[in-house]
Amino acid sequence: MTSTSGKPRTAEIRLTVDLDADNVATRIQWEAAEAPGGGPAACQSMMLALWDSGRKTTAAIDLWTRDMTIDDMNVFFYQVLHKMADTYLRATKNDSVAQTIHAFGNTFGEGLGVR
Repeated sequence: MTSTSGKPRTAEIRLTVDLDADNVATRIQWEAAEAPGGGPAACQSMMLALWDSGRKTTAAIDLWTRDMTIDDMNVFFYQVLHKMADTYLRATKNDSVAQTIHAFGNTFGEGLGVR
């Protein structure tokens, strides 16, 4: 990672997951030095995708806590779909495909009554 001043730097993001005896997440916390508020922040669900260009494959970590409701999961997925569209547009400048992803997100949300 390079800062705006051009000097290399390192940013760290830390995830902490508490598990019960069945290896189900009971608590998820994340923190980053550059995140507002400082200190660990709780969340109930997370999706982390990592791209390996050498193998042309994605590794993923998907976790949610027992207290994550289906309604909250529906809203989470709705928002993630739109976030993916925005990220795709920033990365590729392909507005047409980004709009297609947004349209799917809207259809998804309408079908669940989220939108």
